[in-house]
Amino acid sequence: MNHKPFIVSPGANISLKDDYDPSYKAEFHEKADAKRKLKAGIKQLANYQNILYAQNTCALLIIFQAMDAAGKDSTIKHVMSGINPQGCQVFSFKAPSDEELDHDYLWRTMKALPERGRIGIFNRSYYEELLVVRVHPEILKQQQLQYIPDGNQIWQQRFEEINNFEKYLVNNGIIVLKFFLNVSKKEQKTRFLDRIESPEKHWKFSANDVRERGFWDDYMMAYEDVFNHTSTKYAPWHIIPADRKWFTRLVVSEIICAKLRELNLQYPSVSEEHKQKLLHAKKMLENENE
Repeated sequence: MNHKPFIVSPGANISLKDDYDPSYKAEFHEKADAKRKLKAGIKQLANYQNILYAQNTCALLIIFQAMDAAGKDSTIKHVMSGINPQGCQVFSFKAPSDEELDHDYLWRTMKALPERGRIGIFNRSYYEELLVVRVHPEILKQQQLQYIPDGNQIWQQRFEEINNFEKYLVNNGIIVLKFFLNVSKKEQKTRFLDRIESPEKHWKFSANDVRERGFWDDYMMAYEDVFNHTSTKYAPWHIIPADRKWFTRLVVSEIICAKLRELNLQYPSVSEEHKQKLLHAKKMLENENE
């Protein structure tokens, strides 16, 4: 599959409404075809993760952003279903705690960065500071900032800070993959109603979800500004159609595998001395009296 249609080109000025179709499904006409390909992708991802863990020189940070009910949780669950839990960590960032508000806005995510050899997943991230905080600017007053610039200056400042932060991560071996799961307003309504009508899904639903839906246009504007200012060559944004979950999962898995393939991962080589020790250990085991 060609991944270029999902990438926001650095310096682009995109429109979510005009440039990205939430129901797009590429050449896949049958859901079963995509599921078969996803199964193969999950197996491939597990193999890459084993080598990443063994090589222990770099890490992969995967960021998911989306409107409510876009499928972040289920995408993480399905795409990562085959990997070793020891090599993966998932963090979900909600409203900051009092302790987190006593630090800079990147502090809580810095603490959660993946170690070398591991895959780290952020279910929401520091980008909330350019999304929910922008849609609800009153939140800024709770952040104990010494000075809040007028107008849009604070958002421009944070665009720059986040770009610099991600450049720092990439320079230090933490590869950054950013996904926006692009669900339509119509499909979100369908999923909300399904949650309300299904007792086993009631725990997923909050009345605040519907209130936030009322700010849909504001969020779309904020997201577009984020993509236009923070999709860089070293950490581009990927806008993934999310009205069909089976297609969302397939695209995400393919892009992750493609990125890991680019890294040219290799199992660590061992010295000749170590090889001789292995041979000696083999002989000892073979000569054991059972």
